Amino acid sequence: MSMKKIAAYILPFALLATSCARQPQEAQQTNTETTTTATTAATTPFNANEAFGPGKVVELKQPESNKVIIKLMFKNGSMVDPEDKKGLTYTTAQMISESGTQDMTITEIKDKIFPWAAEYGANVDKEVTTFTFAVHTDFLDQFYPIVRGLMLNPAFAEEDFKRVKSNQQNFVDQVIRASSDEEYSKKALEDLLFRGTNYQHVVEGTSATVPNITLEDVKKHWRNYFTRNNVLIGIAGNYSQEFLDRLKADVAQLSEVTPNIPKAGEPNKPNGIQVEIIKKNDALGSAIFTGTPMPVTRSADDFAALMVANSYLGEHRKSYGQLYDKIRTTRSMNYGDYSYIEWYDQGGSYQLPNPGVPRTSNYFALWIRPVQIAEGLQKQYAELKGIDVGHAHFALRLAIREVDDLIKNGLTQEEFELTRKFLRSYMKLYIQTTEKQLGFLMDSRFYGRQNYIEEMDQLLANLTVEDVNEAVKKYWQTENMFITIVTDDSEAEPLKQALLNNTPSPMSYSNLVKEGLPQEVLAEDEEVANYKLNVKDVKIIDSKDTFK
Repeated sequence: MSMKKIAAYILPFALLATSCARQPQEAQQTNTETTTTATTAATTPFNANEAFGPGKVVELKQPESNKVIIKLMFKNGSMVDPEDKKGLTYTTAQMISESGTQDMTITEIKDKIFPWAAEYGANVDKEVTTFTFAVHTDFLDQFYPIVRGLMLNPAFAEEDFKRVKSNQQNFVDQVIRASSDEEYSKKALEDLLFRGTNYQHVVEGTSATVPNITLEDVKKHWRNYFTRNNVLIGIAGNYSQEFLDRLKADVAQLSEVTPNIPKAGEPNKPNGIQVEIIKKNDALGSAIFTGTPMPVTRSADDFAALMVANSYLGEHRKSYGQLYDKIRTTRSMNYGDYSYIEWYDQGGSYQLPNPGVPRTSNYFALWIRPVQIAEGLQKQYAELKGIDVGHAHFALRLAIREVDDLIKNGLTQEEFELTRKFLRSYMKLYIQTTEKQLGFLMDSRFYGRQNYIEEMDQLLANLTVEDVNEAVKKYWQTENMFITIVTDDSEAEPLKQALLNNTPSPMSYSNLVKEGLPQEVLAEDEEVANYKLNVKDVKIIDSKDTFK
């Protein structure tokens, strides 16, 4: 994409980010503890456990606010699940938030808080579980006893347990495979990347293990892992010191157990490019996710350099990146193509990153949204009757080739400057709300930082194009990758053979589209079609056999 197009895209975002960020920054000035930027950003290995425990609090005072946000983040995500009860942490968190208290049923709670516009919920990821409570300041004193009751005296009612577990079982049996092939391929990639580790299973568990979870298991898990010794308190908005003291005193009444938190599973190292094709009936396209281990997280200063390279390739749901430009804009192959240097939570629903999913194990990934299969192209265009494989092979080659080109040739000074300028404004959009501000501050502590947004902005300000290009060469490569592809059963075997044999994959255009393309695009197509991928292994897995 031309620099003129990138600049045209970046300017509106820069103006919006500046506008959105102004009010939160002014509010944060009242709290020097949480807004002070570290003079030297984290450069050494961090211990996430140090952020949690008695007396650990993140404050974000906003005296002019009309809200209070409370977050309780526990260092006990799905990676602490017992082997035969995967999904237990998720069940427990849902039971705390969806089963009322000893004094009130869940229905009574929902009816009571509705007029206050109060809300609460739980989010479980691999390493942390976070409860978030939000209420208008006028109703804080009435809402807080419910918060206290949920955390200290959850009902754990049998009927609620049956409902929660039924929904969870339905998710692992049906929803994950049927609702979104894009999300399916993403979860399947993590299953492959972390196979054999405590990071492998989806947080909701597996079809085989969810039935093993009992209500007694939930009660024990609550006592042993949702404790005062592995919690980080977060509070934001318009609250008094007296209220904070009360909150801290109540959290101190949680179980006194010191949980045995295991080490986070590390990603497997692929031998060449290893592919798993998941075949299912009536898939409309091929949904692709690629990933390769990357030993850098937000804790490291090099993360800022990789943010620039990642943004140049393609921010989540943004239309200026190289991948989007080459695959969607120029060739109209799908709805979008993006790059990632950390887990992006609920990417199908959110345009901006969510806090509350910090991780110590990391990987670099590409998302190629569904491209057409041969069967669909054959039905649409008579001139494509003879093709065996749809667009997946070509799209995969094109995306990996773009990464390879970036590794070998790097960014130009102009590309670097424009991308960095975009990023420094765009990141401010992450913290448009008080809840998001508090969430990112808490994530910062997990990574050994004080304020991730401010510290990254300072690191970005001091970056050079040489820093970025050196980081890309150091941490990225395309020879060894994992790839998961969810596709139709008619496409699975032909695609497998094409990948294994590095068969040329000429782009399959309709005649009308091809006639309108410039010669330089067709010339590039020729190079992409013959670009060699280091494919060493391709397996086909039936959809019903995934996540076992």
